[in-house]
Amino acid sequence: MEEFGRSLMMITLCLSTFLYSCKKDEQQKSLEDGKSTVVYDLAGDTNAAMGSTGEGKEQKPFRAFLFRFADKQQIWLKNAADSAKYLKSNDWDIAFTGPYNSEIFVNNGSKNGNPGYGGTANGQIIKLDQAYETLDQAPADSEFANSTLNKIGWASNDDSAGWFTYSLNLHMMNAIRNRVYAIKLPNGKYAKLEIINAYKGNPPSITEAYWPAPYYTFRYYVQADGSHNLKTR
Repeated sequence: MEEFGRSLMMITLCLSTFLYSCKKDEQQKSLEDGKSTVVYDLAGDTNAAMGSTGEGKEQKPFRAFLFRFADKQQIWLKNAADSAKYLKSNDWDIAFTGPYNSEIFVNNGSKNGNPGYGGTANGQIIKLDQAYETLDQAPADSEFANSTLNKIGWASNDDSAGWFTYSLNLHMMNAIRNRVYAIKLPNGKYAKLEIINAYKGNPPSITEAYWPAPYYTFRYYVQADGSHNLKTR
């Protein structure tokens, strides 16, 4: 009887693993459209923690990093020298800052509070409540010029431009579906961006507060010819 119980447990475990693997493969296929760049599990500062710490973690501010769309380059700001070298340059497109690296900026040297403040970059971002794949055309230059949006992070209310909601009870982030960001990059090209998950493995749902984070899954598309065409379907 005991041997049967162990066998049944092993079968259940194998089946659960198989089903999770299939679901994960389906999710990844749904993100790949042949044009967009999909980034899976980009590790943020996984050693930092907000409150109580787990194994390998330390209660401290999360170290910021920059990201460049052209070559998927992640640039860490480890010290003052790194900040002096990169922040005011046009060598990055978005910055992941704040708790769990969840506060995201587009490189802009004229907006106070932006990591690139004081530089020459003039990146702009616009929030759109529609599915990523339906954004076929970047907004007009006049709309980008009038955009006051500087940072996207926690959407604390219905009017927020943030990319995620946060449960104060469960202490979990949930990406907002059908929310995409149109971006005018520092090099003048147009792009669209969707932040999909901040948890390792891009799970469809989080079952525990200590799920490994931050590990970012997101996708973006940059129109190389400089036009407003962002069609990826």
